[in-house]
Amino acid sequence: MAEPTAPLADDEARLAELALRLADGIVAALPGWVARCVADRSTGAVLDEDAVADAGRRAVREVGPLVRDLLAADIDEQRTGPLALVREAVRYPASVLSAAGAVPVQRDADAVRLFPDDAYDLSPGSFAELHPDLRVPGLEWGAAKAWVHRRRHVGGTAG
Repeated sequence: MAEPTAPLADDEARLAELALRLADGIVAALPGWVARCVADRSTGAVLDEDAVADAGRRAVREVGPLVRDLLAADIDEQRTGPLALVREAVRYPASVLSAAGAVPVQRDADAVRLFPDDAYDLSPGSFAELHPDLRVPGLEWGAAKAWVHRRRHVGGTAG
């Protein structure tokens, strides 16, 4: 692999831009994701549309700052990822589904082991499952994070 030509600070600045773009996209996508989760799993349940909208607002209010803080932190201080924080947000659509009497779904043993509190199998496997428009920002942020990490810790040149 060729040696980087740009200073590390330039790569870190680009990473910060991509992190902000991803954070903005995640926060903007949360209400729609909550609504889609509820709609997808509510077969036969009577839904309270105000409760769905409120759950989306709560997800933004409670998970949004966590995602923003995480992505604003230095990568060496990040102990989890933004998708893990979004996966914890399944509680918002799940609470609406539970209140509406929706039946939890059958899940395989791996899903139960990985996401024991996700009775409705809502945990997104990728940023694109949160919203299709997040596929590229998620990939770009992940690649930039890996590049900066490599430059810092695996023999990249100092900036």
